[in-house]
Amino acid sequence: MSRLLVLAAALAMTTGAAFAHDSQLSDPQIAHIAYTAGQIDVDAAKLALAKTKNAEVRDFAELMARDHAAVNEKALSLVKRLNVKPEANGTSAGLTKQAAQAEKRLRKLSGAAFDRAYVANEIAYHRTVNQALRTALIPGAHNGELKALLESGLALFTAHQTHAEHLAQTVK
Repeated sequence: MSRLLVLAAALAMTTGAAFAHDSQLSDPQIAHIAYTAGQIDVDAAKLALAKTKNAEVRDFAELMARDHAAVNEKALSLVKRLNVKPEANGTSAGLTKQAAQAEKRLRKLSGAAFDRAYVANEIAYHRTVNQALRTALIPGAHNGELKALLESGLALFTAHQTHAEHLAQTVK
């Protein structure tokens, strides 16, 4: 198993544990976690666009950047309209730290090795975030509009996970 897959597995376990232990998240904290998770994927997509030569990986990365940026724009608009300030917390800080470690490892790779690692990371990351949305963030959200935004994000990100899983079958 590559080091990146080990990191992705550790990310999944650590992130899942962080969500499970922090069951009393406030809506401002949930908004911060959701925005952070989206921005992490935008940044990963930008890295992929800078490094990949594979057209399918490039198309996927463009989709990730576009979709996650759009959801984050909706989230920013919602918190601005509700006059809520997203609140940093241990979960969003942990996500940021783990993303920096993953980026460091991805930057060292090139060619097909990078493509495989990026796609594997996207699968693991979407799986983790989608699980967190289902089990912690959506059920924990008190504001109906925030909950609806998270639910629409979950539908979109579930499609991203499926897309990445299919892409992993073609990227060799």
